[in-house]
Amino acid sequence: MRLRLLGFVDALRAAGLPCTVSESLDATRAAAVAGVERSALRECLAATLVKDRDDRPAFDEVFERYFALPDDEGKRRKKRRRGEEGGRGGESQGQGRGQPAEGTRGGERYHQSERPAARQAWRPAERRAGRRPLLALPFAEIEARENGEIRELVDELGRRFRSRWARRMRRANLGRLDVRRTIRRAMSRGGVPIELLQKRPRPGKSELIALVDLSYSTATAAEFLLALLAPARRFFRRVMYFGYVDAIAEIGFEHGHLVPHQRLDLNARSDFGRVLAHLVEGHELQMRRNTVLLVLGDARNNRRPPRADLLAKVHNRVRSVIWLNPERRERWDTGDSVMKTYTKHCDAVLNAWNLHTLLQALAALARRVS
Repeated sequence: MRLRLLGFVDALRAAGLPCTVSESLDATRAAAVAGVERSALRECLAATLVKDRDDRPAFDEVFERYFALPDDEGKRRKKRRRGEEGGRGGESQGQGRGQPAEGTRGGERYHQSERPAARQAWRPAERRAGRRPLLALPFAEIEARENGEIRELVDELGRRFRSRWARRMRRANLGRLDVRRTIRRAMSRGGVPIELLQKRPRPGKSELIALVDLSYSTATAAEFLLALLAPARRFFRRVMYFGYVDAIAEIGFEHGHLVPHQRLDLNARSDFGRVLAHLVEGHELQMRRNTVLLVLGDARNNRRPPRADLLAKVHNRVRSVIWLNPERRERWDTGDSVMKTYTKHCDAVLNAWNLHTLLQALAALARRVS
């Protein structure tokens, strides 16, 4: 049974459900309690492996496929069917002309004409498994024919990211365990931690300023970043989006697309030093102690002055500066890249060259603002 459960967990992962090792162990213990009664087993496994309500349909589909009728009962049904077909005057040796082909599903026979319905029921899980390679596809290699499918995947990932962010914010509002105060309080009671003390939650929500490079080399990454951030907007007190190439302009994200609110020359040569000067001159008052500055860019400045001193000034005003670089790490600080110059004034510099690494970077952002 244990090996069967591990195979089931692998099938869930292939369908796009994130199952950790600890959750797999919990599922094994839950199955031992539930026994082999099918409905009880399904609910126990769902309670330990499904973290998001949107994942429940996919879980049910994989469960129905993986825990079909037991093999021995399936064999008995096959034998009964063969016995019934044996009395049809030789039709058991093959299909009569004009009759639909037959196969097996879960130990039962079905006509070929039923297959489309069966595939329709399995299609969401299969579609998720088929999308997994898209998570690893570099932004620079995404072609127009893949854009529609990737956008659909990004919408789904955005909903999941919002749900996980909501859970993290709820935990943050409850406060975290204060180990030092708990141990100190326990010393007066013989060292027994009878009362668990929690840290006070941070007051209020953070503010987010996203500064994204819209030049040709990073525009795709910028669009996907804002698509994933959009569902999490309500978890911030205030959100501002700015796009830049060699100047800065406030932008919006409407109907799945970036919309500049001011004129911006997308064909200009990148100049982040000049962009920093515009940010400090025009928006310094909007950067406060509870502000998180999120920068997306490849730090390729066309050998113009990087003005890292201005980034240092911004860093001193805000809560944290997080930089996402949509190039592979081995390309940083090659050619006209000055990533190392900016790194010293950032709290975190993260790789985000495909959807998988971008999601990891946003998860790190969630940990810092909650």
